[in-house]
Amino acid sequence: MVWRYFLEEVSNQKTKFAEGLCFQKLFFVFLIGSIVGAYYEQIYNLITNYMSTHEIVWSLRRGVIYGPFNVIYGFGAACMSYVLLKKDYKWYQIIVRAGVLGGMIEYILSFLQEVFIHTTSWDYSGKFLNINGRTTLPFMLVWGLLGLLFVKVIYPFVSSLIEKIPSILGNMSFRILLVFMILNMFLSWSALIRQTLRKNNYPAYTFLGRFYDRYYTDEFLSKYFPNMVHLDEG
Repeated sequence: MVWRYFLEEVSNQKTKFAEGLCFQKLFFVFLIGSIVGAYYEQIYNLITNYMSTHEIVWSLRRGVIYGPFNVIYGFGAACMSYVLLKKDYKWYQIIVRAGVLGGMIEYILSFLQEVFIHTTSWDYSGKFLNINGRTTLPFMLVWGLLGLLFVKVIYPFVSSLIEKIPSILGNMSFRILLVFMILNMFLSWSALIRQTLRKNNYPAYTFLGRFYDRYYTDEFLSKYFPNMVHLDEG
């Protein structure tokens, strides 16, 4: 009876889910961008590793422990949607804004990671026109071109798909996924902070610290963050 009522509600739904540039829309753009970014990084790493070693190695490239989410790409997609779609910019304005925004996201996230976790996941110090090793001007240009492609081609398609989700299903999944991602990011990043403290010989004073030491060991975390370098280890 309940299931029948649920189906009737879905079929009678008249309002679009996540219409316009709302928080729900941006959250789903964040999720999709995170998933696409994770698999892009993993496939790219697979190809480059095979070309150099002729070995097939599939390693995870994520920003969290649970789920295929590279949140840097997700944040980038959501921020670009919010900044670039509020006005009808010309194509060259989109490239400039997207390039600056992409570079800022890379720089800020790299800085925060170094300050709070004492690690780096990328270092462009040897690259041409790098900015403190956190981003480069050529990469910012790539961000700009990707931003133009995103605004003109990708976002309209993704937005239409999101809005086709029945409202009752969309609202339910939005709440569940939002709570999941908040907990996922908190657990993942606090586990990394505890790893840094552990490497610097700080004992676990709380239950949470002992929990991380037992279940989120260095070996466990290295599977999900294989390209993370601890600065304290030189």
